[in-house]
Amino acid sequence: MSVLPLHPLLARLSDGFGFRTLDAADVDTLVAGSGHVLLVFTEDPERYRETLDLAVIVPELAREFSGRFTVAVLLPESARVIAPRYGFRRWPAVVLLRNGDYVGTIDGVRDWSEYRLELARLLDAPTSRPPAIGIAVKAAEQLEKSASH
Repeated sequence: MSVLPLHPLLARLSDGFGFRTLDAADVDTLVAGSGHVLLVFTEDPERYRETLDLAVIVPELAREFSGRFTVAVLLPESARVIAPRYGFRRWPAVVLLRNGDYVGTIDGVRDWSEYRLELARLLDAPTSRPPAIGIAVKAAEQLEKSASH
C-alpha cells in the first residue's frame, strides 16, 4: 500500500500552527486529563475536498477561542480507526473532549457562524456518551431480549 504525500494545508496544521498530530494509539494518552481537546478528523482531500476547508477553519477557531482548548489532528488513516467511537456521520469532523470524556461533535463543513456558536455551546456543555456507544449498547440490549425469547 502506498502512502500519499500529506497535502500542504494538512501539514501546515502541525508545521505552521503547532497542533499535535496523533496516531490512533496516542489519542487516549493525550486527551486524559488534558482539559478541552478539539480532535480534528481529516480525510483524504481527494475524496473529501471539505477536509481542506477544515484545515483552514480550525486555526481560526483556535485563534477565536484562544486558550480554551488544545487542538490535536488525526490524519486520515488514524481518523478512520478512531471515528467509530464518536458516531459522526459526515467527514471531516471535529470532536470536543473534556479530560478524555466526550462533549460533542461538529461534522461536515459549516458556516463560520455555526462553528462559533456550536463550539461556544460545547465548551460549556456537560460531557455525555458518544452517539456510537449508545447505539451499540441499545443493539446489544435488543439482541439479549431476542435471545431470551
